[in-house]
Amino acid sequence: MPALESFFASVKLPVMSEVAHALINTLENEDASASEVSHIIAQDPALSAKLLRLANSAQFGLQRSVSSIDDAITMVGMAKVRTLSLGACLNDSFPVLPGLDRTEFWHTSMACAGYAQWLANNLGMDGQTAWLTGMMLRLGELLIGQSEPKALEEIEKMPHPPGSRWERELRLLGFSEGEITAELARRWKFPESMVIALKDSSDPMADHHFSRLGAILHLAELLAETPHAGPEALDSLPQDVVKALMLDMPHLHAKFPKADSFIQFH
Repeated sequence: MPALESFFASVKLPVMSEVAHALINTLENEDASASEVSHIIAQDPALSAKLLRLANSAQFGLQRSVSSIDDAITMVGMAKVRTLSLGACLNDSFPVLPGLDRTEFWHTSMACAGYAQWLANNLGMDGQTAWLTGMMLRLGELLIGQSEPKALEEIEKMPHPPGSRWERELRLLGFSEGEITAELARRWKFPESMVIALKDSSDPMADHHFSRLGAILHLAELLAETPHAGPEALDSLPQDVVKALMLDMPHLHAKFPKADSFIQFH
């Protein structure tokens, strides 16, 4: 932990908007209402416009157009609207970094989020929390780029097969992007379950207290990093993690989604 604390002393933390913090506060509040979430989002006109554009995109296939945040919540659901809004806030909170393909970065993050939600839903877990946590996983790499640009260059060097980024980060820094993101999430006061999952994402079997969400993130990122992943990508996933989650592999093979189906905004 001292090494991670030293790392955070060397970076300037991105600023999350008041709207984002207010949305985070509703994540573990079972009494949070749709009207409360709508009111929070409406305070940020740019975010509201982005959310409405997304809700009206072909990805949702709604029968009619959405013209207000309340309408979006009715048509798409409060949990989805909230997590999509937080995802957009995260996108806007980090600057462009030299040496990192921003489009590839966010597309991979969205694919990871999508696969995390898909796996969580198949296990009867909270798909929206899985989506948001998957969307956040690589944020630590953006802080690496700020503090250690040479290390980022090495981490992103091609080729980087699935899982190699974690290996390079551990070799160069002594900790993974997920551990950095976990500390960032802790400081931003995200739910503890998300913090633990992010911390364990690069090696979910190492922790004595197994995090199912951390294991899902591990598999989701491997799938997101597999070029043109098809159902056969499931066969290359680490079997110890697959077994620990008790995944129904024949069912997943039959229902495997393409990464492109998760690309939701640009």
